[in-house]
Amino acid sequence: MARHRLFGYSAVVAVILATLIGRVARPSHAIPSTYPDGYVGELRQYKVGNRESLYEIARRFDLGFNEIQDANPEVDPFLPKPGTLLTIPAAWIPPAVSGSERPSVVVNLAELRLFLFPKDSRSDILSFPIGIGDEGTDTPVGTYHIIEKSVSPYWRVPKSIRRQRPELPGVVPPGPENPLGSHALRLSRDSILIHGTNRPWGVGRRSSHGCLRLYPEDIAELFQRVSKGMRVTIINQPVKIGVRDQRVFIELHREQTETIGTGEVLHMMAERGLLQRIDLGKLIRAVEEKKGYPVEISWATGP
Repeated sequence: MARHRLFGYSAVVAVILATLIGRVARPSHAIPSTYPDGYVGELRQYKVGNRESLYEIARRFDLGFNEIQDANPEVDPFLPKPGTLLTIPAAWIPPAVSGSERPSVVVNLAELRLFLFPKDSRSDILSFPIGIGDEGTDTPVGTYHIIEKSVSPYWRVPKSIRRQRPELPGVVPPGPENPLGSHALRLSRDSILIHGTNRPWGVGRRSSHGCLRLYPEDIAELFQRVSKGMRVTIINQPVKIGVRDQRVFIELHREQTETIGTGEVLHMMAERGLLQRIDLGKLIRAVEEKKGYPVEISWATGP
């Protein structure tokens, strides 16, 4: 009897979903299919120690400040109470790329994160938190290539920055005052670099004039793994959907999804053929909370 009630409830919800979709204008973008495994990494928990800030904890787990703050919105980011149990959101639904685009770098501005897809699809996807362009100096979306790799780079200060800070010299040599850090990758859009930083607290924030900043330890690793000519695709994808072991997950990012509602997300689910596999209540809650990491929205499989 319980099984029949479950099937009947599913049918009712499917009708409700179809009705909601019919009432909402079709979105201007679609979520492409992603990897069969749905997401990479894993969620963890961590107990705050004495005199720790969320920034310090984020860097320890190779997260951006935005990620740990969105996952723990009730926690004071600068003076978290010792003993507080944090969610460590070290899991991500990777952006979709085709096999012909491997190896490649994909930067998702919406989540302030960079993904490195290896040539072999069976190898691990690497991911690093980044800082991106501030409002007014936004990092441009598009497809580019790495045209230059530099160790201990000189910073040739752009004229736009010198107009704001005339005290700066025309060129800043390598060293602790150089904002490019220890390594830099120049893209085919000449003004855009992927580089390190002497201000690691800017990772996970809008903190640059358009370039992409990584933690010093991350840029050193990325530098070794990429080559000249490699494709770099910069996207802005605030909603990602993944399927893992027949379970459906969604990942939404707060800053970029304020204008995205449940109806628009339902369209994305319809395009993936997933409507009858999701729990509407779980989906609505995920859209409201925008935790920034994969959240399961599947029907419960128990009785």
